[in-house]
Amino acid sequence: MSNTATYEKELAFQADRRKAAVEFIKIVSDLWYDKSIEMVLFRNQLIDRNVGDIMNLHEYAVEFVQKPINIFDSVEILRAIQKLDLPPSRLDIGKLTYEYHLEDNKYNDATAFVIDKLKDAKNTYEIKPKDVVLYGFGRIGRLLARELMSKVGKGQQLRLRAIVTRDKNDAVLLEKRASLLRYDSVHGDFDGSVQADPENNALIINGTTVHIITANSPEEIDYTQYGINDALVIDNTGAFTTEEALSRHLTSKGVDRVLLTAPGKGVPNIVYGVNHEDYNPDEVKIWSAASCTTNAITPVLAAMEETLGVVKGHIETIHAYTNDQNLVDNMHKKYRRGRSAALNMVITETGAGSAVAKALPSLAGKLTSNAIRVPVPNGSLVVLNLEVSKTTSREDLNNIMKQYALEGKLVEQIKYSLNNELVSSDIVGTSSPAIFDSNATIVTPDGKNVVMYVWYDNEYGYSHQVVRLAKYIAKVRRYTYY
Repeated sequence: MSNTATYEKELAFQADRRKAAVEFIKIVSDLWYDKSIEMVLFRNQLIDRNVGDIMNLHEYAVEFVQKPINIFDSVEILRAIQKLDLPPSRLDIGKLTYEYHLEDNKYNDATAFVIDKLKDAKNTYEIKPKDVVLYGFGRIGRLLARELMSKVGKGQQLRLRAIVTRDKNDAVLLEKRASLLRYDSVHGDFDGSVQADPENNALIINGTTVHIITANSPEEIDYTQYGINDALVIDNTGAFTTEEALSRHLTSKGVDRVLLTAPGKGVPNIVYGVNHEDYNPDEVKIWSAASCTTNAITPVLAAMEETLGVVKGHIETIHAYTNDQNLVDNMHKKYRRGRSAALNMVITETGAGSAVAKALPSLAGKLTSNAIRVPVPNGSLVVLNLEVSKTTSREDLNNIMKQYALEGKLVEQIKYSLNNELVSSDIVGTSSPAIFDSNATIVTPDGKNVVMYVWYDNEYGYSHQVVRLAKYIAKVRRYTYY
């Protein structure tokens, strides 16, 4: 075959792939908006993706599982799913396509395969939509608003109904809040519409009214006046961190549960995927989603404890600067944090070592920790230096983490990176709270000490953990297939 003929054949094949990707996107959209079935590809979001995104995600899947997963097979599986009468679900098309390759000799066609794999698809309880109130509208609050409104679908899970702010919202201030939601220097523009509605003191987000409530304290708010009942309040102010302080939310009319987006005192500190099932959402009123760093390291440490055993170790956090630091040198109540965040690496303390033990009691007293704030606005890294009970090798350790990222209870929490060129800006926008850098793993020659590098988007990845926990608390988690 001539070079020209080969080139034309390649062009035709690429055109077929792109047409299949267009069909893939349409089916994913139809399943979401018509049936509340959310498709993901090895935990990567698929809603509102373009053709290029879909092709790149399939290439990642091929490299990740070392199996010939292609867009044509994925579309075939999606068509089969579309035929079934399934409850609201979250299904991993990557895992399904991967398994279809492994077991295709057992089934006559993709429909028979899907019917068998999803035969247990059901919810253990009837899902009732939950009203959500964001108490505070800072970095995490705005990312939560973006995620809640972009994934609302038919409104069968979490419904953002109101945002509480301390400052009285005139027309100018309301428009500023709308602008902060529309545009973000780190995460880019919001993929949706945001309009200020001064007459009703609300934001209209993707056509849905979200009330902006001004209050100096939780007790003065009557949410039922806004048609909000049995709401989950997500407190992202950082002002209330104790059980006593957070209980103030429960005195407000229309509030049912409270979730803190910071480490809490006297309340369960949860890393979703690790210890959330230790607590019953019917019995616990106040919850904490712990910290971004705790959510990054705990899933990885859980995998290590279950497989190799952790004798002791040190955690060093290389963390993006935060809003409590100074832009230029000025007074600060803590040592070193008063120096310019954009110009300095700043050594500071972190409670990550002790916080892990709240989710993994077996690690109590085994870990020390410290932190360095660095001049990047987002995107952080944890270095785990561990002594393990069972000897291992670099290959074996990476295979362990790859397995946890591929299947099991931590697939939403651990992303396995194969990227030799990975840097902090690459992980911005990653929904997993922990990105395991497989190419950076170090194991000592005797196999007893390991050094692991775990990246995390300390804003976006953490926000997704908050939403996952919120769904568990609200009892709106759907059937999942990972």
